Amino acid sequence: MTALAPNLAIDGPASPDVEASDGAARAVVLGVVEMLEAGRLAPGQRLVEADLGVRFGVGRNTVREALQRLASEGLVDLQRNRGARVRELTLDEAVETLEVTELLTGLAARTAARATADGATTERLEAALGQLAASMASDDVRAFVRARRAFYGALIRLGGNRELQRILSTIHVHVLRAQFQVTDIQRRLHEDYQAIGRAVLAGAPARAERAARRHVRRIRTQLIAWHSPETTHG
Repeated sequence: MTALAPNLAIDGPASPDVEASDGAARAVVLGVVEMLEAGRLAPGQRLVEADLGVRFGVGRNTVREALQRLASEGLVDLQRNRGARVRELTLDEAVETLEVTELLTGLAARTAARATADGATTERLEAALGQLAASMASDDVRAFVRARRAFYGALIRLGGNRELQRILSTIHVHVLRAQFQVTDIQRRLHEDYQAIGRAVLAGAPARAERAARRHVRRIRTQLIAWHSPETTHG
């Protein structure tokens, strides 16, 4: 739902070498996340250190650091002597994740709309909504993934709630999207983003929250219908 939150140094600025290493590892992390969201990595798939190093042009130590970060985010399972694999979720875990995501997304939309009402600048959100519309017009899945990330990033930034951003970054939404074709569902529901955006830009917190929560509920309903038609979840 949102880009991985940056790691903030608490002991002052890092040295140039540490900053370079940190940036390279972060690039690998974000690259793996983008591959997951675009469906180019599958849950359960093994991540080979040498292959990742070649793909991203980094050394083995950087790859290992990135895998540790991905594991801490809950996206990768690391097992001794067996390497790294993309995490897999059960359908029940996916539904539970979306139940939590509904509440958090609603709160994100509400706080963003409240900030708009208080006079916060909205250019970033307006640009993200434009990106989403353009991605649908071009039928470009990768462009949609980038625009969706920009939309949620703009929403969180506008709301300014750092604790909400921290919590959202721990939700296993990237694995969920890859395993359960959530990106396909979201593209079918692309008009929901415009509804959320209009409510936020109008400075209407209650309406923005309702629109955001309705969007996630629709995703959950469609996911269950696609992957377990015989199962009913309350």
